[in-house]
Amino acid sequence: MRSQTDQLLRRILTDVLGLKPGQADTFDADTGLFGHLPELDSMAVAGLLTEMEDRLDIVIDDDEVDGELLESFGNLLAFAEDKRNAA
Repeated sequence: MRSQTDQLLRRILTDVLGLKPGQADTFDADTGLFGHLPELDSMAVAGLLTEMEDRLDIVIDDDEVDGELLESFGNLLAFAEDKRNAA
């Protein structure tokens, strides 16, 4: 069963990127994001991070954002869960 953070992150990706319904449900830890999803370009990153902050009630510092963070769904989920657990 997916964690609450996992479910929310999938919804955020779907909403912000305009993914097809159910597309994010097929993502696993190794699913590539930035550079793999055409919808996730440099402009979409800012919107994605803002929505994550709002919906997950976390604060993302600029120095925490790097290529590795957005490399895969697993990396982004682990980051979001760590931030929520630390809050």
